[in-house]
Amino acid sequence: MKQSLLLIVAHRLAILCYIVLALFPLFWLLKVSVTPNDLLYSEGVRMWPSRATFAHYSFVLRHSAFPTFFKNSLIVSGSTAVLVTGCASLSGYALSRFSFRAKYWIVALMLLTQMFPLVMLVAPIFKILSPLGLTNSLTGLVVVYTAFNVPFATFLMQSFFDGIPKELEEAAMIDGATKFTAFRQIILPLTLPGIAATLGFVFTAAWSELLFALMLINGNNAATFPVGLLTFVSKFSVDFGQMMAAGVLALIPAALFFLLIQRYLVQGLTAGAVKG
Repeated sequence: MKQSLLLIVAHRLAILCYIVLALFPLFWLLKVSVTPNDLLYSEGVRMWPSRATFAHYSFVLRHSAFPTFFKNSLIVSGSTAVLVTGCASLSGYALSRFSFRAKYWIVALMLLTQMFPLVMLVAPIFKILSPLGLTNSLTGLVVVYTAFNVPFATFLMQSFFDGIPKELEEAAMIDGATKFTAFRQIILPLTLPGIAATLGFVFTAAWSELLFALMLINGNNAATFPVGLLTFVSKFSVDFGQMMAAGVLALIPAALFFLLIQRYLVQGLTAGAVKG
């Protein structure tokens, strides 16, 4: 009895420690964002400043290009998530349900694209996009992000389609439905958790991507949020308060997005964990 109680207490303490470690960076982000500049270094290490201010938020929203960065990131991340999920739904269904020539090699090539370090591909991609006029544009970023996220998203959606019995489609086709009708009216509604999980993964990946956004974008008009954070770093100083305030504001759309798809996301992450 005592041993069982100790195990329960140890389990709860381990979970609590994990939660504290996971949330502490977010807490510190919020703490620095409301700390006045004159207290950032003078007070030493404190859990909360002796005096709080929202001046950093006011500067970021009114006197910086952050609203433009924010809008650009929303456009790029949202467009990428929708395009990738749409492509991955079709390609994942094809890999799950059909047998065709070169299927093995297509899967192998898709896996191969995930093995290259992205930094090796910056120069070739820039050379490809430059003649097309897609550098320094949001469209170019969407194209690049879509290309790099489709393979993983395809395998993710394929796993969800594999968990749906083929007999459901066969029953619908016996009743007169076409293959596409069965896919649209029966299979897709059953894979809403998988679609939500894919949307969440791709949106987060595009929202936080820095390498290609930094290399393909010049100027603030098309810069995304990760690149915009670098504007708070000057040659001789770093505006930590403003940078942290921008970081807190950037968490809002991601948090709202996951809040909206939370119900489907939890189902998607747990689907396939137990089969039989």
